[in-house]
Amino acid sequence: MPTFVYMTNCDGCGYCVDICPSDIMHIDPTYRRALNIEPNMCWECFSCVKACPQHAIDVRGYADFAPLGHSVRVLREDEKGTISWRIKFRDGREKNFVSPIRTTPWGSIKGPSEYSAPTASAMQSQALAHEPEALKVEALPTLARTRFKKGVV
Repeated sequence: MPTFVYMTNCDGCGYCVDICPSDIMHIDPTYRRALNIEPNMCWECFSCVKACPQHAIDVRGYADFAPLGHSVRVLREDEKGTISWRIKFRDGREKNFVSPIRTTPWGSIKGPSEYSAPTASAMQSQALAHEPEALKVEALPTLARTRFKKGVV
């Protein structure tokens, strides 16, 4: 479901441009409004939709997701800490989904280059870089061998 911009709602803030991982959201130099320059290359991560404070970016739904005429609206509600998805079918039915969002301030998360390089023993571990300390837990949860299905080791 590639994204598109309602030009009348966009104020050209550029949040979508900053957050787009595939670098396809751009600000039109003439109209100073955002646009998706290559919808076919959209990763469909919806980061731009979630970041837009004007709710000017929407998604085109696929036929198997929202068939036979529909609209898909995404609403970021910072005060509630949620992302709401509303699918409205052309027969009037609506489906609503609500998901929690991360509410940490922009720039408060360390970048990869700000972490120390992993040790040789860490490179041999199955844990991800800086686990479990980056998760602020003493140890990752594990499954005891006795909990495995019989015959599976």
